[in-house]
Amino acid sequence: MSDTLVIIPTYNEKENIEAIIRKVFSLEKQFDILVVEDNSPDGTADIVKRLMAEFPQRLHIQERKGKLGLGTAYIHGFKWGLGNGYDYMIEMDADFSHNPDDLIRLYNVCAIDGADVSIGSRYVNGVVNVVNWPIGRVLMSYYASAYVRIVTGMKIGDATAGFVCYKRSTLEAIKLDEVRFVGYAFQIEMKYTAWKLGLKIKEVPIVFTDRTAGTSKMNKKIFKEAFFGVISLRFRNFKK
Repeated sequence: MSDTLVIIPTYNEKENIEAIIRKVFSLEKQFDILVVEDNSPDGTADIVKRLMAEFPQRLHIQERKGKLGLGTAYIHGFKWGLGNGYDYMIEMDADFSHNPDDLIRLYNVCAIDGADVSIGSRYVNGVVNVVNWPIGRVLMSYYASAYVRIVTGMKIGDATAGFVCYKRSTLEAIKLDEVRFVGYAFQIEMKYTAWKLGLKIKEVPIVFTDRTAGTSKMNKKIFKEAFFGVISLRFRNFKK
């Protein structure tokens, strides 16, 4: 058993899931993987279960009844990881937009450098680290993070990043049952909560490459939740 669990939420990722699992397991450092599977109709779960026989004790799956949201998938994964004794847990997409080679860098920043949270950041060096996105989407994402900084006061360049390593102690300090958001606003809320707790957060520059297989899960509802969710986070803080 590794000390680090990589949590990968999936919905219709049959084109990517086997390749991403094999890539993570090929790395020099050993990582375990938990796939949180939201009842994909394309057979994603069947692929994972076949690979579990090849990677016993390293590859795990938690199946849910339907598409319940990114945030609840990660909360489910965090709770599973805490219950199974992992010291570090890393969020990662299944579609290779996050380079698995960077898992080691995120881990080292927490395990060796002492950060409580390490963030694979697209915007530490501006917008040059985003590949294959239309310029409009790049600018929307970049300025969304700027908007988060202005509203919350949080000094994080990539507040919506989904490639994040958490120490066990960080997840224990964050009251997971009180996390409210289920879409990409979840990413902002987790970082904001860690920041308000005074935890050490470090951004690690990465190159983000848009998926080449499968389809994006972004939609207007998710964007709206993120936009108004930031305001509610700030208002929640004023009330305390």
